[in-house]
Amino acid sequence: MNDDLKRYSRQILFAPIGEAGQERLRASRVLLCGCGALGTVIAETLTRAGVGHLRIVDRDFVDLSNLQRQVLFDELDVEERLPKVIAASQKLKAINHQVTLEPIVADIDHTNILEFARGVDLILDGTDNFEIRFLINDASLETGIPWIYAGCLGSHGQFMTIFPNQSACLRCLMDQVPDPGTTQTCDTAGILGPTVSILASFQCVEALKILTGHADEIEPMLTIIDIWQTTFRRMSLADLRDRADCPACQHGERLWLSGRAGSQTTVLCGRNAVQVSPSERKTLDLDQLAERLATAGEIQANPFLLRFRLTNSETELTIFRDGRAIVQGTDDAAVAKGLYARYVGN
Repeated sequence: MNDDLKRYSRQILFAPIGEAGQERLRASRVLLCGCGALGTVIAETLTRAGVGHLRIVDRDFVDLSNLQRQVLFDELDVEERLPKVIAASQKLKAINHQVTLEPIVADIDHTNILEFARGVDLILDGTDNFEIRFLINDASLETGIPWIYAGCLGSHGQFMTIFPNQSACLRCLMDQVPDPGTTQTCDTAGILGPTVSILASFQCVEALKILTGHADEIEPMLTIIDIWQTTFRRMSLADLRDRADCPACQHGERLWLSGRAGSQTTVLCGRNAVQVSPSERKTLDLDQLAERLATAGEIQANPFLLRFRLTNSETELTIFRDGRAIVQGTDDAAVAKGLYARYVGN
């Protein structure tokens, strides 16, 4: 066996992969959208498995509440307020130097997702909100790149693999993002770490099938699990695409990719925080901004972001170079937008 392959020897011994499958895996390129709970498990698993190129995009920084389930992070990352993709890539480089890692600190939206997806063989959902999932679905249909959806809450979760224009897509399953207040969130239901690990592991198995040449072994199924009740259900999606008369995969509608659907504020699950994104892309000079804000509160900065805590307040703004800000201390989008306008600008 080639010396470069010896680290994967136990995986290569698994007959469906073998040496040929491992070589295919090493030549593959993957986009991972989100590096939180699902994303960290996916990133570590695929890095250890020997994926060739892993592009990881995430908009957030490491918070203390992440450590219960986001397996690549530690307390030092929280102290340093590192962006998640930077902290994750530091860990992943130490795990497997053979994998090309491409960490990108950015918010995925309709203006950049096609660029992020350029040249990849597979898109993996490591996000925690439906707006980005519907955007990924549109991008997958537009480019022909398969993607693997997963979501989890409390002790239960679900996943499905989507082959664009062949299998049912996410909009076949649900036509719109659930209305605010109509579904539980991790603020109300919580989340168990093992739920995340199991769902992400299923995603990785599906990814390995695709990337090693066994996509034909993936069935058109939605799999639903509850680890607390130890239940496992599978729902066939074989004819859902036809029954749904889907506006996206049957009729070419791209609501999210066109920018006609989606918001510029996002309430962050379990954080009492709102992300505010500018209507146009910016590149902020964080040093200049720090000087301007210095008299209004406490400033902490690193090369990737600036943290600004208002004087005599629990409100805190974490401002990124691309103009985004995460406003902590409120879950009211209007309040967050007002604070952004006041301290960052319109």
